[in-house]
Amino acid sequence: MTRKNTWVRFAVAVVLTLPLAACKDTKTLQENEQLKAHAAELQKENGQLQNDLEAMTADRDELKKENEKLQAQLKAPKTKKKAASRKHRHS
Repeated sequence: MTRKNTWVRFAVAVVLTLPLAACKDTKTLQENEQLKAHAAELQKENGQLQNDLEAMTADRDELKKENEKLQAQLKAPKTKKKAASRKHRHS
């Protein structure tokens, strides 16, 4: 009888824990789906940020080249311009 009682107690314990386990599984599945959705959203944002970074880097490089050209023009000898402007004034 003791063995029967042990098996009955075990069976009752299993029957009582199954709904709790199922409830936890459902909750875990819901949390898992939420996390997957959040991860997908973060990946999308990361992709957009990567695109933005690449665009800004290209813009920066273009501005850097333009800046270098302008600085080269400023450093170029201005004598031709001055001489040309003097010639126009004397005429």
